[in-house]
Amino acid sequence: MNDLFHNAAPNATRTAPPLAPPRTYPPQKPTQVYLFGTCVVDLFYPEAGMDSIRLLEREGIRVHFPQEQSCCGQPAYTSGYTEEARAVARTQLALFAEPWPVVVPSGSCAGMLRHHYAELFADEPDTLRQVRDLAERTYELAEFLLHVCQVDYQDRGAPTKVALHTSCSARREMQTHLHGRALLGQLQAVERVDHDHESECCGFGGTFSVRMPDISGAMVADKTRALQDSGAAQVLTADCGCLMNINGALEKQRAALRGEHLASFLWRRIGGAV
Repeated sequence: MNDLFHNAAPNATRTAPPLAPPRTYPPQKPTQVYLFGTCVVDLFYPEAGMDSIRLLEREGIRVHFPQEQSCCGQPAYTSGYTEEARAVARTQLALFAEPWPVVVPSGSCAGMLRHHYAELFADEPDTLRQVRDLAERTYELAEFLLHVCQVDYQDRGAPTKVALHTSCSARREMQTHLHGRALLGQLQAVERVDHDHESECCGFGGTFSVRMPDISGAMVADKTRALQDSGAAQVLTADCGCLMNINGALEKQRAALRGEHLASFLWRRIGGAV
């Protein structure tokens, strides 16, 4: 979800957060991690969550999934409901007490944990320390597989062409386009094709798509048109909100093209799925 559509208070001045310095990755992969599954994965794409777990377990990592987890608080935050977002975020903070990495199969939700919780709790020094600790150990899934696990995948699938959609906020805050491209680049029989509007929002934006449906619809029309024109046989993304929006538009258009979460595609291509 894109914080471009945040409803700030009247006359408030908001600036984009400064670019984060390059991350320093641990020299060895951990033996245990948390998975923050996100509400959209939980409710609409549970297979993406399960495939994320399978990819992590394949690396010899034990995955912990706190059952009480829910939303990261981003819908409330980007709609201007700061107190409600703070309440949701505070609940999530209590669930990840062990010093394990928190892996998120969504670049936009990972960005919320890593970059925006600090703004929510800027006036609570004790909580802010906890937030900063969580931020330092929060990773988007593709980033974690690439830089922490240092995976080297061998492709077991048939030749295919894919287009990679990287959501606007995840691209800006978590560099998901670079991580996704690098992982796909390891798959010998997969050709990633570029498409127009690749860096642009698909129009979902969480509550933005509800509050401004005409603009949102025009944006996803541009996105799906470019994806179909690219010649790709499949669309991939690491954000299920975008996946839901793009697939919904393609289905309404009666197009043959469909999208899939990157985790499920990777799991199948490396021969993990039966």
